[in-house]
Amino acid sequence: MSVLVETRAVGGQAAGLITLDRPEQLNPIDGAVLASLDQAISALTADPAVRCLLVTGAGRAFSAGGDLKGYLELQRDPVAFPAFVAELQRVFGRLREVPVPTIALVNGITAAGGLELLLNCDVAIAGRSARIGDGHLNFGMMGGGGVLTLLPRFVGIARARELVMTGRFLGADEAAAWGLVSRVVDDDALLDAGLSLAATIAEKSPLALANAKEVMHAVWSDGLTVGAGLRLERERNAFYCLTSHDAREGLEAFAAKRAPRFTGT
Repeated sequence: MSVLVETRAVGGQAAGLITLDRPEQLNPIDGAVLASLDQAISALTADPAVRCLLVTGAGRAFSAGGDLKGYLELQRDPVAFPAFVAELQRVFGRLREVPVPTIALVNGITAAGGLELLLNCDVAIAGRSARIGDGHLNFGMMGGGGVLTLLPRFVGIARARELVMTGRFLGADEAAAWGLVSRVVDDDALLDAGLSLAATIAEKSPLALANAKEVMHAVWSDGLTVGAGLRLERERNAFYCLTSHDAREGLEAFAAKRAPRFTGT
């Protein structure tokens, strides 16, 4: 199988772990991988016990990107190739759209489509061996799966231009300094760091998390003005706080000095 799917216990809940599993080829992204990733996201988010998704790669790469050998044929097809890129955008974009937080556990080589996969996750943690770059131009390619749109929003247009135009790779610490990943840990601590973060997330109201994630993504991705963003935040805040069980439960638990029992309603 090109993608492994499992759940890991985090406290009283679960985290879904998705592993790209073609380590000998540095976990290339092709149509079969996209189909498996799509199915994995659907299956895991349908489980109410799963409060977070973790995405990583087997072996020495998160993902080196697209299957360049396969592109020799695919890029000759004026119907199939654009359809593949559209599917790439759709499936990766689901990681931004699903209600649960998504965390990239970035191990080793992360290039082109691998970088685009990272950029679609809510949070990224890097192992010290991580080497992160675009790399499309190194092989006469150009990005199409989101790097040209999302990377400038992460690191600013000047740094994004440098990374795309030079094709160079950042080490883990430099990627953290640029804001591509939130922190760096030892390679052998990467999964534990992700599970620890997932356990903290799992303690929260899943409904509050879903609403907070959606508002932040809407403001960020749509480039809303401060006024428009505040209006959206205010409206969603009022609806959630006035209508949800979890908002009331959080207050009652605080008053009673007990742990809250969130239901996601």
